[in-house]
Amino acid sequence: MKKTIFVVGAGKGLGNGVAEKFAAEDFRVVLMARNKNSLKEYAEGFAAKGYDVQTEAADATNFAAFADTFHKAVAAYGVPEVLFYNVGITAPDDKSKLDAQTLVDHYIADVAGAYNVIKLAVTEEFAAKKGAILITGGGLALQPYIDYLPLSMDKAALRAMVQALAPSLKERGIYIGTVQVTGRIGSNEHFSPKTIAEKFWELYEKQELHEIVY
Repeated sequence: MKKTIFVVGAGKGLGNGVAEKFAAEDFRVVLMARNKNSLKEYAEGFAAKGYDVQTEAADATNFAAFADTFHKAVAAYGVPEVLFYNVGITAPDDKSKLDAQTLVDHYIADVAGAYNVIKLAVTEEFAAKKGAILITGGGLALQPYIDYLPLSMDKAALRAMVQALAPSLKERGIYIGTVQVTGRIGSNEHFSPKTIAEKFWELYEKQELHEIVY
C-alpha cells in the first residue's frame, strides 16, 4: 500500500520540493497551506507529473481549526507515515518596529504551530506505522543574526524541541529529525529546494541522526 506524507506549509520553495521528492518515491502527498487557490495550483502541477496528490486548506497558527482539518485529513487519507512541518515567517524584521507581540506572533507560527501538529500526529496508530516527523530548521539556530531576531530565536527553539522530544519518541518507535538549512533557500544550487529535499529524504531513510546541518 502506498505511504502518505502530510506536508504542513506547502509552497513553491522547500515545502513543495520535499513533497515532490517523496511523491517521486511513490508517496501519496497531502499538501496543507492557508491559500486554497495556491493549493489548487500546486495540486495541478503535481498531478501533471503523475503524482498522487491531495490538498487541505489549513492555518497552522489557528490551533483548534488546524486540529479539525488534520483529523479530517486522517479520516480521508489515513494516518500518514511521514509528517513534514515547514511553516515559518522568514522575512527580515524592521528592528525599529520589533516588539514583544511580534516575537509572540512569530513563535506561534514557527514553534508552537509545530508542537501542535506533532501532538496531533503522535498517536498509537502513527507509532504502529513507525511514523517519522521532519522539521525545517535553520542555520540561525546555530548562528543568530539581529536582522532576523525572531527567526533566530525560533529556529533555536525548534532545534531544542526536536532534541528534547527525540528520546521519548524513539521509545515509541517514532522518529523526529530536522535539517538546519544554513543559507537562503533557492539562492544557488546547493540551497535549491530539490537539493535540500534530498537531505530530508536521507533523514527519513536512515533515521540515524536527528539533525543534519546543511
